[in-house]
Amino acid sequence: MGRSSSLHPPTFSPLYRQIKELILHNLEAGEWGPGDSIPSESELASRFGVSQGTVRKAIDEMAAENLLVRQQGKGTFVATHKDPGSFFRFLRLLPNQGELQISQSIPLECWRAKAGADVARILAIETGAPITILRRLLKLGDEPVVFDEIYLPSELFPDLSLEVLRSGESLYSLFETRYGVRMIRANERLRAVAADRVSAEWLQVAEGSPLLLVERVTFTYGHKPVEWRRGFYSTRNYHYHNELG
Repeated sequence: MGRSSSLHPPTFSPLYRQIKELILHNLEAGEWGPGDSIPSESELASRFGVSQGTVRKAIDEMAAENLLVRQQGKGTFVATHKDPGSFFRFLRLLPNQGELQISQSIPLECWRAKAGADVARILAIETGAPITILRRLLKLGDEPVVFDEIYLPSELFPDLSLEVLRSGESLYSLFETRYGVRMIRANERLRAVAADRVSAEWLQVAEGSPLLLVERVTFTYGHKPVEWRRGFYSTRNYHYHNELG
């Protein structure tokens, strides 16, 4: 009797994707940290026993995903949140008119709690596990534009406090440099909500005013969720911009 036809055939992965996964594993293991240069394509090809073209294709895809950055004449580097150009990768706000204003991140609160069912599910941790909740206000110029409430697993950010948050670094740069947690991708859901008392007060709008709620789950290497963020956006003078295609 032959083998059952219900068995699933092995999943095929192109060779360059396999090389990409090996490079990702090295990044996750910390062999090359944020801002570090990685070996040349020829060195990686020799290391992994593949052609230079296969390595180039893997690096091309990782550069397109903002995991690596190519610098002409210098080499390829691990992307870092310290690069000022990375700030607006995760903030899709543009002014309705005029130039984008200088940003200012203002920490408001930071406290410890235990994960409820929703937070535990989203962050893939146990219900009741320690979490850190922080609130911050983002100003563009003199205008408060985003009020964020952010949930983090305390295990990854053990000493996070208002004092630490006031270091002046952007949040993701701080998470990367102090805690070794690099945010590499995010899923977002957008919907319209009415401003409650707290968000209205910080955004200087009337209670009940329309706001854009952007709920974000951010992931580090290995598809691990490490942040759940609820951002309330005032769109009086700004709009959420996303370029498709």
